[in-house]
Amino acid sequence: MMDTLNTKNKESLLRTWLWIMVMIAIILGVGYSSFVVVADKGVPTWDYRPVKSLPSESPYGVYPKNPSGQHVSGKEDK
Repeated sequence: MMDTLNTKNKESLLRTWLWIMVMIAIILGVGYSSFVVVADKGVPTWDYRPVKSLPSESPYGVYPKNPSGQHVSGKEDK
């Protein structure tokens, strides 16, 4: 009787450690795959320098000055 109880305890302990190891392996696998996917790949191949449509370089971005000196046009309080 004691022998079967001892065997069941060993099986339960072995199964518990097996599940713990599986969960640790899953966590490490997800961490490794995240590291590989998100890791720094170096200098990008594209370059922003040839872009000429920036608002500061656009001819359409020049506006006449507001005579009241404010950003809202309207009646000036004095």
